[in-house]
Amino acid sequence: MSIPISRNTQLPPPLGRDAALFLDFDGTLVGLAPTPEAIEVPPALVALLTDLGDQLDGALAVVSGRQIDAIDRFLAPLRLPVAGEHGVQRRDARGSMQEQRPPDLVPILDIANELARVHEGLLVERKHAAIALHYRLAPQLEAVCRDAMSRAVDGRPQLELMHGKFVFEVKPAGINKGIAIDAFMREAPFVGRTPVFAGDDTTDESGFAVVQPRGGIAVKVGSGPSLALHRLESPLAVYEWLVRARDALASAPRRTKKKTAAPSRNPG
Repeated sequence: MSIPISRNTQLPPPLGRDAALFLDFDGTLVGLAPTPEAIEVPPALVALLTDLGDQLDGALAVVSGRQIDAIDRFLAPLRLPVAGEHGVQRRDARGSMQEQRPPDLVPILDIANELARVHEGLLVERKHAAIALHYRLAPQLEAVCRDAMSRAVDGRPQLELMHGKFVFEVKPAGINKGIAIDAFMREAPFVGRTPVFAGDDTTDESGFAVVQPRGGIAVKVGSGPSLALHRLESPLAVYEWLVRARDALASAPRRTKKKTAAPSRNPG
C-alpha cells in the first residue's frame, strides 16, 4: 500500500494537559543502531518520561515493535503502559497484560536462520509472536530478504509480512499499532483525551491513521512519505520537543476531571 505524502509537515504544536501521548521507541525516542541491542538511551530520557507521565495523569504509552520486556529493560526502573510487537502484547495503565497466542513460527524461523547462515550481516530476532530479519548491516540484501520472507508467508493467511527500516518482520495478520492505540483510547486514563502519536517508520502509519481522524496530532520523525501532518527531523528533535512540553506543562493548571452528576432524589 502506498503512503501519500502529507503537504503539511509543520512542527507539532505544544502538548496540552488533555493530551494522550503515544511514542514509538526505536527511531523516535532513541536513535537507530546497527543491532537492536546496540541502541543508546539518552541519560535523562527516563526522568523526562516520568515527568510527562505525571503531568498527563498517566496518559503516556510506548507503542513499539519491540517486546515489552525489552522496553522495560531500556527504560528501567520506569514501567509505562506499553504496546509491544505492534500490539501483539499490551500492558494497560493498571499493569494488566494482554497477549495474543503466538502462531506456529517454526517454518518462518528456519527460513530466516538459513538465510542468515548463508549471508553475512543478517540478524534474526525471535519475538513472542513474530520473526524479524534485520539487514541493516547488509543493505544490499534487501531484495533477497524480501523474496525469502514473502515466500515464507505464502499460503499462511494467519501471518503477514511487514517491511520496516532495514527489517522484514513476519507477524500475526490484522495486528498493528493503530489498533493498539485505539484500545488504549478506550481505557482510563487515555479515554476522552486528544491522542498524540510520534513515530518514524512505515509501521507507525496505522497509528497516524487512527490519531488524526480523532482530532489528534500525528508526528512523523525523519524523512519519507507519511500520513502525518506534523514532522520532527530526528530523535534529538523529539527529545527537545518533549522537554519543551514538560517545561510548559509544569506551569499549566492541572486538568479538571469531569464530575458525574448525582442522581436526583424523588421525595417519596
